[in-house]
Amino acid sequence: MRVFKKYFITGLLIWVPLVITVWVLGVLVATLEGFVPNFLSAESLFGVDIPGFRFVLVIVVVLLTGVFAANLLGRTLVEQWEKIVGRIPLVRSIYNSVKQVSDTVLAPNGQAFRKAVLIQYPRHGSWTIAFLTGTPSGEVAEHLQGDYVSVYIPTTPNPTSGFFLMMPRSDVIDLHISVDAALKYVVSMGVVAPPPPAGHTPAPVPPGVVPTAPGAPRPGNDGPEGPAQ
Repeated sequence: MRVFKKYFITGLLIWVPLVITVWVLGVLVATLEGFVPNFLSAESLFGVDIPGFRFVLVIVVVLLTGVFAANLLGRTLVEQWEKIVGRIPLVRSIYNSVKQVSDTVLAPNGQAFRKAVLIQYPRHGSWTIAFLTGTPSGEVAEHLQGDYVSVYIPTTPNPTSGFFLMMPRSDVIDLHISVDAALKYVVSMGVVAPPPPAGHTPAPVPPGVVPTAPGAPRPGNDGPEGPAQ
């Protein structure tokens, strides 16, 4: 039984990532192909079923849309379309919310989800990985005194849900790892540790000293709010 268990787990480690990857890609392709109407399918156009034709068609349409929207005429039409959508009550709320998120996350020059950081959450002394999403703005920023940043804390093992926090920049530690490596670390519940960056040597921590974020009160020290409880 011990030998059986060893080889069985080894087989699972090979097949599980492969099967899940194929399944996710299949769901993605099927979802995109679902947006293509039947009269644009390969059977309707050519009389023969071509696997992946609808998926390629979606990619081509998205690419051509980007090329068209990059010129003056395309931008004008997009602006007029957004004005029309903005006059529809329910559609306006959904469209504007999705557009703001997509513009922030997918912007080529944006800083959202471009850097992984280390913060203390949900309490002092507990650390987790988060991702920078920007800086507070508008009325929210007017009520915050000092330099603040916005971070997103993903949950494990589903990173699509999480928590949004605005915290002082001094309480955030920048990590010298890629976003992909940090996300893999979160999804794997800490099993798949990110490799150390090339040429980076972590500073040695003296025995008995607990590392804390810059500016954060250390355990046992008297901070501005009195001694640690």
